[in-house]
Amino acid sequence: MKIIIAGAGDVGSHLAKLLSSESHDIYLIDNNEERLNAISSQIDVITITGDAKSVELMDQKLISTSDLLIAVTSSEETNMLICILGKKLGANHTIARINDDNIIKDNREHFYNELGIDTLISPTHLATLEINRLINQAAFTDDIEFENGKLTVFGISLSEKSILINKTVSESAGLNPNLSFKPLALHRDEFTLLVSGDTILNENDIVYFISQKECIEDIIKLCGKTSIHINNVMIIGGSKIGLNIAQLLEKNHQVTIVEKDKAKCEKIASFLKKSLVINIDGHDVKQLEEEGLADMDALISVTANSEMNVITSLVGKKHGIKKTIARIENFNYINLSQSIGIDTIINKKIIAADKIFKFVRKGNVSSVANLHGTNAEIIEFVVKSNTKITSKPINQLNFPSDSNIAGVIRNGIPIIPFGNFQLIENDKTIVFSLTESIKEIEKFFQ
Repeated sequence: MKIIIAGAGDVGSHLAKLLSSESHDIYLIDNNEERLNAISSQIDVITITGDAKSVELMDQKLISTSDLLIAVTSSEETNMLICILGKKLGANHTIARINDDNIIKDNREHFYNELGIDTLISPTHLATLEINRLINQAAFTDDIEFENGKLTVFGISLSEKSILINKTVSESAGLNPNLSFKPLALHRDEFTLLVSGDTILNENDIVYFISQKECIEDIIKLCGKTSIHINNVMIIGGSKIGLNIAQLLEKNHQVTIVEKDKAKCEKIASFLKKSLVINIDGHDVKQLEEEGLADMDALISVTANSEMNVITSLVGKKHGIKKTIARIENFNYINLSQSIGIDTIINKKIIAADKIFKFVRKGNVSSVANLHGTNAEIIEFVVKSNTKITSKPINQLNFPSDSNIAGVIRNGIPIIPFGNFQLIENDKTIVFSLTESIKEIEKFFQ
């Protein structure tokens, strides 16, 4: 694919790195020549220095032959203008990063579609929805639903009480007589490994399962956990994410939001109906304790400071909080965070990239998701007729060894496929794979 990315900031450069590893033709446009030079020295991209919204800069032949135009500068208005101009010049599909997530929440996207912006991406909105989902399934490190929850992929750590510890996957098979779930992979010591029959499970492994809805509680118990009921929630940081998540959670939870800026506190309070807004510094552990830190069921730290979010979450764990979620914008901390005890990390760049990947994947892809802190992806394909994936039972397909055909929705019915199961046209097929095998997998569905 020919992909043009306007904006070489954190989101744009991250996207360029992800996409360039998959043999796409990537054009990266930015005003900052020094930044572009640094990126091009690391990855294979074509850089263009200048203002991406300039009609003179926009090469009509380049734009008209592009498969995807992604505008992710720091300016929402610039991103929209780039997409509108790009569509007029012939770009096949345009994506604009926006800051005003009310456009999406109020279902006003169709207006922008008519202007030439095919897809609007709000990292803040996506992160808010993900945090809300994680609070509602607090035992999990990740939680991705398919077909309204008929199948769910989720990560859960093995406690010392788990009966799975020191057993191989094969030895544990008897605990799943109805074949209604299966382990897919595990995350251990900063590495993601797909499981096989002889994989031994260890304490503190984060194991990723796919399961039918009715078996999720059974898996939680097998892992030595109990379902976590969340009532009291403390949010550190009055950022846009903090406000948005408070607005969602206060409907069914007791929410306390902590912000050190007094003016921001007053503004936040005007948008909230039931939440308690406290003007203190989230760094101050003593003040947090006085405001009931130890009584919280969940702590969500979403300041702009990754280090503060990590430290605050660890303090929360020390006080016995059941669920901690930290916003981590510094990539160096992503793998470290879970290994030192934080339940779940949120990174807006990765979440935005997940959403954009859907437009890059080959085959009939309906959704794509990444798992936090791993190099794995979950892709949902809709099976087309006369493709390689339908030619043989799955155990004869020679599917990549670091990939797994995890689940199938057939005519609305959820299935966990094993052995001689054979895919047919229109099956919604969930594939779990390490990133390096995605290109090979796509060939089976083309």
